[in-house]
Amino acid sequence: MPVAVRDATVCCAMYLVRADAARAVIAYSGLDVVEVFRGRAVCTLVFVDYRDSDLDAYHEFGMAFLIRPPQAGPPPHRGPLAGLRDLRRSGMGAFIHWLPVDQEFTLEAGQRIWGFPKEMADLDLRLGSPYKRCILRKDGRLVLDLLLRPGLPLPFGAAAPIDAYAHRDGATRRTRWGMRVSRVRSRPGGALIRLGNHPVAKELSELGLPKRALFTSTITRATMTFADPD
Repeated sequence: MPVAVRDATVCCAMYLVRADAARAVIAYSGLDVVEVFRGRAVCTLVFVDYRDSDLDAYHEFGMAFLIRPPQAGPPPHRGPLAGLRDLRRSGMGAFIHWLPVDQEFTLEAGQRIWGFPKEMADLDLRLGSPYKRCILRKDGRLVLDLLLRPGLPLPFGAAAPIDAYAHRDGATRRTRWGMRVSRVRSRPGGALIRLGNHPVAKELSELGLPKRALFTSTITRATMTFADPD
């Protein structure tokens, strides 16, 4: 430890979703979402091609929510900027609700080391053009087909470390996750999503998807570290 990722491509779409629906999805964790705007939380869908890592090469999809850290005090009084004030005061974390992968070794490591909700699935990643696409199937059923349009280049070299949370076997674990990035493109909107008939697709529809994305980003090259969990 820490586990290192030396080369990966990361593609993500962020959505504003109904906060009450997001709370219902992650209620089992005992954690709470951040209402960045009144009644609205953030759900991020991400797909990653891990080309070189300590867990070998694999593909991964993630469904995560922006959450209030467990040690944060009561949320501030409601108001137009209450959620932004909460982020500034208490910080934030990412709760990983679902994390399908396509290789057994990363499945076992993710579950046993960090308690990540990894499951085996069929991930078809198409990253050879400026348009990035993920077709995700689980148990022979379509979960989603997500296409990201290219954005404008950004001069990023590093991303702030973030605490990633997961809940498994009755325990909530926090993992420090660091990342350095290059060749980043981002834009408002920029995502086309089609949902299938899998139960996770139903969860996404209850959150309000398909809808316009808040932001989309593609990172052609990323390196990462995952520390021991607390």
